[in-house]
Formats: sequence, structure tokens, C-alpha cells
Amino acid sequence: MVWVIALSVPLANNSSTPPSETERSLFGEILDWMLAPLLFVWPLSIAFTHYFANNVANYPYDQALREHVAAIARQVKLVNGKPQLSLPASARALLRADETDSVYFHVVTFDGRFLAGDKELPLSQLPLDDAMVSGEIYQRDADFKGQDLRMAYTYLAEPNMPKSQWVVIEVGETTEKRSQLANKIVASVILPQFIIIPLAVMLVWFGLSRGLRPLTRLRQTIDARQPDDLSPIATRRVPEELEPLVEAFNEMLERMKRSVEAQQRFVADAAHQLRTPLTGLKTQAQFAIRETDPEALRHALRQIATGVDRAGRLVNQLLTLARTEGGELAQRRHEPLDLSLLVREVVEDWVTVAIEKDIDLGYESEGPAMISGNSFLLRELAKNLIDNALRYTPAGGRVTCRVVVNPDTVLLEVEDNGVGISEEQADLVFERFYRVDDASTEGSGLGLAIVQEIAMQHDSRASLRPNPLGKGAIARIAFAAWSPPPLPPPPPDDFSELYRQSPPIGT
Repeated sequence: MVWVIALSVPLANNSSTPPSETERSLFGEILDWMLAPLLFVWPLSIAFTHYFANNVANYPYDQALREHVAAIARQVKLVNGKPQLSLPASARALLRADETDSVYFHVVTFDGRFLAGDKELPLSQLPLDDAMVSGEIYQRDADFKGQDLRMAYTYLAEPNMPKSQWVVIEVGETTEKRSQLANKIVASVILPQFIIIPLAVMLVWFGLSRGLRPLTRLRQTIDARQPDDLSPIATRRVPEELEPLVEAFNEMLERMKRSVEAQQRFVADAAHQLRTPLTGLKTQAQFAIRETDPEALRHALRQIATGVDRAGRLVNQLLTLARTEGGELAQRRHEPLDLSLLVREVVEDWVTVAIEKDIDLGYESEGPAMISGNSFLLRELAKNLIDNALRYTPAGGRVTCRVVVNPDTVLLEVEDNGVGISEEQADLVFERFYRVDDASTEGSGLGLAIVQEIAMQHDSRASLRPNPLGKGAIARIAFAAWSPPPLPPPPPDDFSELYRQSPPIGT
């Protein structure tokens, strides 16, 4: 007998579209894993029940057969090696009194001489070896006239009597009563299961419905939230098994919140900072339209080109800052890299700009400086530090980029002898759009804000302090030094090395 339980998942919102093949019901999944073993074990339990029921049913009837054999054996006497049987008619009638099963018996010798009983019952090929003991009752299964028989038999013999003259007493009974009793035992065990198993299924169904109720409450909590609500979900009433899921969801909300805030800041900053250059471009364009002097027109066009360059640089810095704060670039994998080589390549890119401004741009390094970081972000950091130093250093000045390797840290320093900075302004310059001197230099005030954001994403912070050796300032960032993980010990080179490491056999 096999049960088939069909689990169906109701369609959401009464939609007529069936769920996709990849959609799974957690309720149905758990119910399947709970009931599938039950449906697999149940047929096994029926088979085991039938096996043990047959053993239980055979035991009392086997005992009755043994008693029949013993009773007949008591009626057989051996006188000088010759068997004598005195089996009254009442005893034979008692053997035939069974209304359900047929009982057969016979008393024969091993050489085939019939003494009493049913002549049609053939003498089976009984074993005759040293393991057989006279007077001991044995049992076996046989087939007679297409019927299954349960046989009990024994041997009668005198001491030193040849085994060929031993007397064999056999009693056989059909197995109808045994089958009926076994079926009753099986039915008494299996029939209650038709009530217990459906009741267990309903209890499991009810228990799962109650157990999955926290998931329903969590879904309702999320559905009830406003679209702009990115606050974390409270874990006070969340079950222990759902806490990791809720915590991961809260971390995702926190990342979304930072991304939304970065986008909002970008929109606000872009609207604020682009208003002035766009207004200037519009003014220069209106002036160029009214101008008839070619020289003045060219001057106005140069001013427009300069304004476009400033606006383009501002837009690029705003985009870089937004991507950095939003985590788009930070999500790139950090890899071991040589900061000394990276900074040297950036310095080489800015040599031409330094020469045009008549500034001595130098580079100092003590050798390889390994750290773990994002090469794109670190190039952007070094570029902004050098650009900031060149902007605040007058012609004839000096800017030096330096990489210093310590046991646990790698320092990146950019030193200049420009206008310098006060202690009060040292912490303010890393705020966006803050400028030390708006009148004498060009810039948007975003370069050092980008530097600080990249440094924080590398578990560090940037600092800008007055140059202790004189005029100017020193920008410094300390990165954690990277060292390769230890290598596993190499395997033995040859069998001799393996032999030296292993003790000799028998020691």
C-alpha cells in the first residue's frame, strides 16, 4: 500500500499564472522532508510486522506439534530392536479433530518399513548424521499435495542400534491457522496506523503552520514599511534561526542608506557647485554674442573654454566622490601591490604639469613597499594629493612625494613648500568644498575629500599638517604593511628523507 500526498502552493494575489519551476515553498519543502521518510519507512514497518507476526503465530502451534510428536512417541516401544506401536483409536481421532487444518502423521523406519499413520505421507529425506539425537524433537517446513506443511519429527532408537533401523515419527499440519493468526496480528498493528498516520500528518501540518508564523510576521513587517524607510528591522521578536537573515538584511539596508545618502549629496553638491560655473559660461557666451572686436571675441571664447575645463573637472571630481562614497569602487577586490611603484608612475604622469608651473616635483623611496589595496583608488588618491600640492605651491617651489617603509606600516607623504596651512585649518581641509584660499588658487575643494574617503576605505586616515622644516605642508597617510602568508612545509624530496622521518619497522 502506498500513500501519495500532493502539496500545493497557493498562487499569490489570486493570480492565474502558475509559479515558475524554480520557486519553492518552504512549508512544502519542510513537509516533504518530514513525510517522505515516514512514507518510506511505513512499508518497511509492514514487512517487519508481517515477519515477526509469523514468528509469533508459529510459536504456539509449533509447541502443539511437538506435543503431538511426543504423545505418539510415548506409544512406541522398542523390544529387542523391534518397534511395537499401540495407538488407540481415540488418540487418532484427536489428531483429526482440527476443523481448520489437516493433520498428517506416520511412524516409519529409516529402511522404509511403514508402521502406522498416513501411508500417502511420503518419507522425506531426513538427515541421518551424528548431529541427530534420539528422542530430540526437530521441526521443518514441507510441501504435501500442493499444501504447505509444518512438520515436527523425532527419532527413537536403542543404544548401539543401527541407524537404518531407527524409528521416525513425523506429524505435519497445514498452516491455515498460522496464517489467520498472523493476519490478525498484522491487522491489529497496521489498522491503528491508518488513524495515527493521518493524525500525525495533520499535527505536523499544524505544527509547521505555527512554527512558520514568525516568517509571516516578518513579511508583514517588511510589507508595512514605507518605501523611504531604510531603518534596521528590530530583532527583539525574531526567532534565533532568523536572526542571521534579519542581520544580513539590515546590513543591506545600511548599504542602501549610505548609497542613497551619497546620491543625495551628489545631487545637492552638483546643483550647488555647477550653478556658479554655468552662470559664468552663460555670461561669457552672452558677452561673446554682443562682441564685434575679434580680439575680445577670442578672449571671451578662451574664458568659455577655461570655464568648460573647470566645470568638466568639477563634474569628474563629483562623480569620483559619489562612486567612492557609494561603495562602487570600494567593492573591487583589494590585492597586494607595490605602493612605491604605483606612486612613482603617478609622479611621472605629473612631471609635465610641474614643469609648466616651474615646480620641482621629486620622488623618494627606499624600495618595494607592499600593501593590500585597490590600485585604481590608490592612483586617484596619489593624483589628488599631488594636484593639491602643485596648486598651493608657487612657481620655483618644490613638491616631494615620499614612500617610507616601516615594520608594520607604509607611509605615503607629499611635502611642499607652498602657502602652508594652519593648525585650525588642518582638520577642515578634508571636508568637501572647503578651500584654504579661494582667491589665489583654482579648485573645487573636493580633492582632499576624495583622498580621505579612499584612505578610510583602506582602514587609514589622511592628515595634512604644517611642514615642521619650514614653509608649506605635509600630507601623510599610513597604510598597513602586507606580508605573504607562511608557506606549508615542503614534502620530502626522496624516499631517503621519508625513511629518515619514519621509524624502522619493528621498533
